[in-house]
Amino acid sequence: MTVTVAVDCMGGDHGPEVTVRAALDFIARHGDVRVILVGLDEKIRPYLAGAGNPRVAVRHASEVVAMDESPALAIRNKKDSSMRVAIDLVKNGEADACVSAGNTGALMAISRFVLKTLPGIDRPAICGILPTLRGHVHVLDLGANVDCTPEHLLQFGIMGASLVGAIEHREKPSVGILNIGEEDIKGNDVVKRAAELMKDSGLNFIGNVEGDGVYKGEADVIVCDGFVGNVALKTSEGLAQMLATFLRQEYGRNLFAKLAALVSLPVLKRFKKRVDHRRYNGASLLGLKGIVVKSHGSADAFSFANALERAADTVRSGVQDRITERVARQHPIQETA
Repeated sequence: MTVTVAVDCMGGDHGPEVTVRAALDFIARHGDVRVILVGLDEKIRPYLAGAGNPRVAVRHASEVVAMDESPALAIRNKKDSSMRVAIDLVKNGEADACVSAGNTGALMAISRFVLKTLPGIDRPAICGILPTLRGHVHVLDLGANVDCTPEHLLQFGIMGASLVGAIEHREKPSVGILNIGEEDIKGNDVVKRAAELMKDSGLNFIGNVEGDGVYKGEADVIVCDGFVGNVALKTSEGLAQMLATFLRQEYGRNLFAKLAALVSLPVLKRFKKRVDHRRYNGASLLGLKGIVVKSHGSADAFSFANALERAADTVRSGVQDRITERVARQHPIQETA
C-alpha cells in the first residue's frame, strides 16, 4: 500500500526550510510513501535541488495562511492557500493525509469546512501524545472545542480509543476523564454526565484521572474539553522547559558542576531522549472524513518528520473505518447526530 501525504510546506515558524527537508528524510526511510509538497513553487524548489525523486511532487499554491490569521478569513479569502490546497488534495482523493504546522484554528476550520465530519460525530477533536512513566498517553481534546457537552466527551473517548486500538493494536484501550479528583462525586455536571455515558458505552472506562495520573500512565486515552486540554498541554511544555533550564544552570554553575555534567552525560542524554517532545510531535484531527495531522509550529526537521510518520501510520491502520463502525453502534451518539 502506497501512502500519499500532502505537506503544507508554508506552515509553521520555519516554512520550506524545515518541511521540505523533513519530507525528503521521511520518504528516504520509507519506500511505500510519496509526498506532495504544497506551497509557493519558488520557495520550495531551491530545497529540492538534485533530489529528482519520483515520489516527490510539487503543487503550487499562491497564498499562505498567517499564524495569527482569523480562521473565518482564511476560509473566505484564501482559497488558494497552501493549507487549503493540501486539504483539498485529501478531499479529492489525490492524497491520503495532510500534515501542516500552520495556524491551528485555521487548520481545524478549513479541514472541517472542506472534509466535513464523520457520521455521528458532532465536533472534531485534536488528539496528541504525551510521555508517561509507562510509555505514552493519547489526550483529547487539546484545544479545538472549548465548551463541550457530555455527548461530545463520549465521542472523544470513542475516537481516542479507536485510534489507539488501530495504531497500537490494543483490543480495549483504557479510557479516563481528566478531573479534579478520582471520586465519582468530583467535577462539574458535564464531566459527571460524561462519565455515566462512558460507563454504559462499552468503552474500557476506568473513571476519573487527576492531573498527576496523566504522567503516571493510568490510562491509554484521557478525555477532556479543549480548554482544559490546552492548558494542561501548555503547562506541561512550560514545566519541561523550566526543568531543562534549571539543569543547564546548575551544571554550568562552576568547574565541579561542569565536571559532574561530563560524568553524567550518558544519563542526561537518555533522560533528554525520553522527555523530548519532538518524538511525540503530530496531533491528529479526529472525527473528519479525511486524515489531517497538526505539527507544532516551531517543529524542526526531526520533529516534523515524526508528524509525517504519524499521518502515514493513521492511514495504514484504518482509523477512519474503526471510528465510523464504533460510532454506528453507539445509540447515545446516534440520537445527537
